[in-house]
Amino acid sequence: MSRYGQYCPITRALEILGDRWTLLVVRDLLVGATRFNELARGLPGMSRGLLSKRLAHLERHGLVERVEDGYRPTTAGEELRGIVFGLGEWGARWAFGEPRPDELDPTVLMWWIRGGIDPAPFGRPRVVLHVRVPDGRRTRYWFVVLPHDVSLCFTDPGHEPDVVLDAPLGVLYQFWLGRLDLLAAAREGLVSLTGRRAVLERLPEALRLSPVASYVREARDGAGVPVPS
Repeated sequence: MSRYGQYCPITRALEILGDRWTLLVVRDLLVGATRFNELARGLPGMSRGLLSKRLAHLERHGLVERVEDGYRPTTAGEELRGIVFGLGEWGARWAFGEPRPDELDPTVLMWWIRGGIDPAPFGRPRVVLHVRVPDGRRTRYWFVVLPHDVSLCFTDPGHEPDVVLDAPLGVLYQFWLGRLDLLAAAREGLVSLTGRRAVLERLPEALRLSPVASYVREARDGAGVPVPS
């Protein structure tokens, strides 16, 4: 932990939150990750040993608590929501240019998309979405969507896909961040989207976007947007 030697609430906060990766761990906890493996999958550049240290650090300082199924933010941790997503809004407005090649990771993106899939709009016992990313390090992914669970598979789960989506990695990131509408991108030929009509019609409602997508969209107009709950 860094010490600044200044008696100020800002420096005290930085002594807790200023180390590398700490705020990203908090971010993922705030958007619903609870289990250690979930956190690790969403932060692949962070070693599991360092993740353990950061969680223990946050727990010691009363921002995170252990629960039966993993971890959850305490009241103090929840009160960081405005700060974390305030940084997201500021970053979208002032620090978010074109992506760097090392920032585009297809597996991380699929893991994020998995967390944003709402099974309810499909109204089916099972929906299988097959995503093909021709320019990714890994090119094929499957989402198996059950009424109360969504699984991300790296090998064929053995069910016929209800929807097949083919798109370059950069296009998928633009969709996830709210820069592109999926159905409009399909009409423009930026993506290929095929499958059962009833499932395709429900897809825009079921695929919830990144928690910072509204900031990315609104940044162009310089308008403020509410912090996501």
